[in-house]
Order: sequence, then structure tokens, then C-alpha cells
Amino acid sequence: MGQRRTKLDARTARSLVPGQWASRPIAGAGAGTLEARALASGAVGYYCRFTVSGKQERIALGSALDYRAAVQRATELSVRYQSGERNLPEVLKTERAARERKYTADAARTLGALLDAYATQLARDGKRSADEVHRALQRHVKAAWPRLWATPLANVSTDNLLDVVGRVVNAGHARTAAKLRAYLSAAYNAAISAHRDATALPALRELHVTSNPAAQLTAITGSSAAGERFLSVAELCAYWRRIAAMPGIDGALLRFHLLTGGQRIEQLNRATLADYDADTGTLQLLDGKGRRDTERVHIVPLLPEALAAMQAMQGDGFVFTVTAGKSGATYHVLNKRMQHVVNAMQAAGELDGQAFTPGDIRRTVETRLSAAGVSKDVRAQLQSHGLGGVQSRHYDKHDYLNEKRAALETLHRICTSTSADVVQIARKA
Repeated sequence: MGQRRTKLDARTARSLVPGQWASRPIAGAGAGTLEARALASGAVGYYCRFTVSGKQERIALGSALDYRAAVQRATELSVRYQSGERNLPEVLKTERAARERKYTADAARTLGALLDAYATQLARDGKRSADEVHRALQRHVKAAWPRLWATPLANVSTDNLLDVVGRVVNAGHARTAAKLRAYLSAAYNAAISAHRDATALPALRELHVTSNPAAQLTAITGSSAAGERFLSVAELCAYWRRIAAMPGIDGALLRFHLLTGGQRIEQLNRATLADYDADTGTLQLLDGKGRRDTERVHIVPLLPEALAAMQAMQGDGFVFTVTAGKSGATYHVLNKRMQHVVNAMQAAGELDGQAFTPGDIRRTVETRLSAAGVSKDVRAQLQSHGLGGVQSRHYDKHDYLNEKRAALETLHRICTSTSADVVQIARKA
């Protein structure tokens, strides 16, 4: 008992031997007692002792504190005790359980949970981009940054997300990085909006997101800059000659892409046999680009040569395909086959400029049709761009089907021009 009555101060706390106790009143009589006991490990354990319902109750403060911190913590508890919280051990136990529940909940509210919930909501809402978004987030965040994926949202900073996007930029994929930045920001915004949107996925609402660190990421320089490359008439004719002579589905894929006017690959990728109308000789695409709530129906006339290419590719299901219709061809699939042709053209000296991509073919179609006198309105209708204005959306209901077919016939004539014709067209252009 004598050891228990040893007066506790900073010096005593440092000199206690294992098993020895020391104590001192916290703040006068009736305000509780601060106790210290030396442990076998050499550390000092601190405790608060209060009278609860006539019984002495001891509350462990731990051994990680020094004397000054122990006094401060004991004083805080003493104030609560004197303010009426007499059953402090039970109160502290309840608070500890609440903290543990919050920690568990926060641990489940991770960056990965947010991104998964966002992709799930896109899929639930039937968004065409859902699969692309899911794949990008899985590849560039979950697989590349597994620890960050499992990090609670409260601990995810703008710098963390900058590292994620920066790695993709440094790999030379600026456009992919720009998309990834947009997906991250959109995921946070979706979770923030979920608090006031009854149709939002509950999993997003339960994340309790209130801020968007991805919004602070600056735009990726050069990711959306307008391209400049387009093929000269001679280059376009040389390209056509090569893909026209290319056997099998690879040639059919490239011919179909060109002869439909360089349509967006993500739209061709989704087209199926059900979208082909044999009576009108047209293919229906769905244009979800931009902020439309409903995808715009985009009808593309098929020239006989385009129809032949489609028939060479198809099996069942998808029409723009290298898998006999089992899946639609992606940008990567098309570009890989196109680059084989580009390399051959470079080796043969058929290119006046640099190598080109599917996007450059789309730009070439626009440029060559413009030079051939096809109006801007018809070109816009053919490639489904620039149609978001009030006039186009609400007043101009003409289907432009004949005009689009005529434009594609003009494109085909340019592609199949003779050498003399090429010179003449080039001079006009």
C-alpha cells in the first residue's frame, strides 16, 4: 500500500521500478486520481481512478504517454467527471465502439469503392461508355496503384490523383490520360450529386463524398488539340489502292471505315446486323457524343462497295468486326491494321507527309469533300458532328439521306481517281 501512496510527479514517474505505483490527485478532492505504474518493459502505464456508484473504477490511459500528456488527458476526463459524466468507463467504452465503427466505415469508403460504384451506375443507366470507363479505371488505377485503390477517400489527395494521371501521360498516352482525368472527376461529382439525386446508386450516396480532389487537376496539354494531318488526294488514292487489294477481313475493315465516311470507331464498334436496313441500304449508328440525354440516331448510307466489305466481315452480331461478328472492332484493332498499310506506303514513298491514324482519315474525308464542293451542312450530317445547335435539334428535320449518299459517292470517285484525275482534283483542292 505504501508504494501505491508514493506521490506522483515527473521525476517520480521516471524513477519508478517495475511493479511500483505512484499517484496524485487530478484537480483536488473528489476530482479523481492519476496513477502510474512501472511495467516490466521499462515503460510507465498511466491510469485515472474515479468513484462510480461507490466503487473505485480505474481507466487505463496507456503507456505511450509521457507524464505531461498523462496529466493533460487525466484533467480532461476529470472535467467530464465533475460535469456529471459519472459512469466514465461505460461512456468511454461506448465512444470507443463508435470510433471503431466509424473507422470500419471509413476504411470501406475507399477510392476503389467510389470508382467501382461510378462504373456500376453507368452500366445500370445503360451508358455506352460504361465498359470503357470500367476497363480504364481497372487498368490505370486498380492494377497500377493497388494501395491507392484501397485508400480511404478521406486520405486521397489531388497529388495522389496527379500521380495516377501523370503516369499515363509519361507513357506517351496524353489522350488516354485526359479521359482518365475526366473519369476520376466524374466519379467524384457523381458521388457528390448522389446526395440530392433520388435516382443515384445508393452505394455512391453511402460514400458521403463532399469534395472533388480530381477537379483540381489541370487539363492535359495536347490531349484535345485539333489534329492537322490529312491526306492529299494522291495519298488517299494510294491508300485506297492498297486496302482495295487487301484480302480478307483486314482489308474489308479498312474499306468499310473509309467508305462510310470515317465514322467514329466507338459508334461503328457497337453496330449490329439489327442496325442494317436492307430496304434502304443504310446502317443506323447511335451518337452519344456530347451531353445528350438521349443518343442521336445517325443513319449512314452504304455504297455497294461498303456493303460488300460489311458482308466480308460479318458472321453473326456485330458488323464492324474481325471476329466474325462476335465482337465489334475497337480503335486499337483498326489502327493496328491501318499501320501495316501506312508502313508499306512509307516504304514505297507514297506519303508526302507523316504517318496517319484513323482520326486523320476522318479529317481527310471532311477535307476532301469540302474541296469537292460538298456543303458544310451535308458534311456535318455525314459525320454527325456540330449538330447540337437549336436549329439542328429542333427545326431541321430533313434526313439528308440522299445528300449523304451523294457525298459518299463523291468520296469513292476521289479514292478511285486515275492519275490524270488526281492531278485535276488536286489543282481544284
